[in-house]
Amino acid sequence: MNDTTSKPDLPDRLSVDPKSPHHIAECFEHEIGIKLNGKERIGVDEYCISEGWIKIASPKSVDRRGQPLMMTYKGTVEVFYS
Repeated sequence: MNDTTSKPDLPDRLSVDPKSPHHIAECFEHEIGIKLNGKERIGVDEYCISEGWIKIASPKSVDRRGQPLMMTYKGTVEVFYS
């Protein structure tokens, strides 16, 4: 990884879904780490720091369009570049 490039500031809310208005492609050029209540989480699809939640796709359940259902976990959210 080239550390000389500047990384964009992480927003209050970010989503991995390109259709979402909260998707910012420049942030995903670098690896992002997310902690919920002090425990690092993987597989996070969306987060909001100010509201204190993260969303993770359910491994088995899908909606009527075939998209995975999202499970919401609440707590203190910390976001950082790994």
